Amino acid sequence: MWWMMNEGGGHYCSKKSDDICGDVCGQFDIYIYVDNLISVNNSIFCMLQESSRLSMSRIRCILRGIDFKTYIFVFVMIPTCIFGIYLHGQKISYFLRPLWESPPKPFHDIPHYYHENVSMETLCKLHGWGIREFPRRVYDAVLFSNEVDILTLRWQELYPYITQFVLLESNSTFTGIPKPMVFASNRDQFKFVEPRLTYGTIGGRFKKGENPFVEEALQRVALDQLLKIAGITDDDLLIMSDVDEIPSRHTINLLRWCDDIPQVLHLRLKNYLYSFEFLVDNNSWRASVHRYQTGKTRYAHYRQSDEILADAGWHCSFCFRHISEFIFKMKAYSHNDRVRFSHYLNPKRIQRVICKGADLFDMLPEEYTFKEIIGKMGPIPHSYSAVHLPSFLLENADKYKFLLPGNCMRESG
Repeated sequence: MWWMMNEGGGHYCSKKSDDICGDVCGQFDIYIYVDNLISVNNSIFCMLQESSRLSMSRIRCILRGIDFKTYIFVFVMIPTCIFGIYLHGQKISYFLRPLWESPPKPFHDIPHYYHENVSMETLCKLHGWGIREFPRRVYDAVLFSNEVDILTLRWQELYPYITQFVLLESNSTFTGIPKPMVFASNRDQFKFVEPRLTYGTIGGRFKKGENPFVEEALQRVALDQLLKIAGITDDDLLIMSDVDEIPSRHTINLLRWCDDIPQVLHLRLKNYLYSFEFLVDNNSWRASVHRYQTGKTRYAHYRQSDEILADAGWHCSFCFRHISEFIFKMKAYSHNDRVRFSHYLNPKRIQRVICKGADLFDMLPEEYTFKEIIGKMGPIPHSYSAVHLPSFLLENADKYKFLLPGNCMRESG
């Protein structure tokens, strides 16, 4: 039968002796009636047997066994898949994150009680804390890049209860890009804090290509030294947070008056993007308040405790007035590797993304479960609530309307 070996010990060949398969493979043949996979395997086997006769004829022999659909798969589908992975590989990685990374240990949430007509003694008691005879001193320390508007809101919100504002500015971004001394150029706008301000500068090392978190860590060490210059002492309160992570003033007033508060307490902030129109969630947690300990307290921006106080303020990320400020931060901050394509920095694209509430870097949510990732996919829903926002923002709504609901358009400068 045709599938059996012939008398000469070779495979049966239905082709004529001058067939290309016969030329290449001797008595082996690629039988045209079997499926494509067997045809390809037989061709490859033929090539292994007759390796000394490698030629274009052998390649033609292989191709005869491949049908048109296989051509499409090899030359169209595979390159398309590779290109798709190149474009969306980061999305694929973030979506699959739950497979290799577990959620961090949950915080112990401390309920937050507040009303303007309730006495401080009662509020401290509701939290399980005692009341002090006099309030602690409070130091607010930040690393500054270019967030003039948000810094104004922050300092106006905290002003009544801050003993010393401490600000460190560098002439370099975390990514090693030279930058102007923005605060120094706008210092006149902050005369209201001048008597309580400790301002310091640090020169950048301008090491491009280095991990941005190295430069960031060095600047935070320098901020530790600036705090000592500012006069911080044991049991003073120290606020550790980025400029755009703003504790509410009543939160800081509570902590400075109450006794027996945790040594390190994280603050759970409402998490906004672009303005107070786009509420992402209530899970911003990196801001913290410390009862200062000489030789132990180090300025940092990572988890340092399991205790967290609920509803303690606002985190307004990428909340800029000008499109140019968005572009600057996208290139300058520690996660600048997220700018994978140059068109991400196109001003028209950035404006569309802002008004839509989408992601500037076209990324999926950074979550630890598939449920949370899927639940947060797509643009952030618009919020039309302007209740419980920093008072200075509402009192100066005309100047800061870009931060309020319904005002997504940004200035180009």
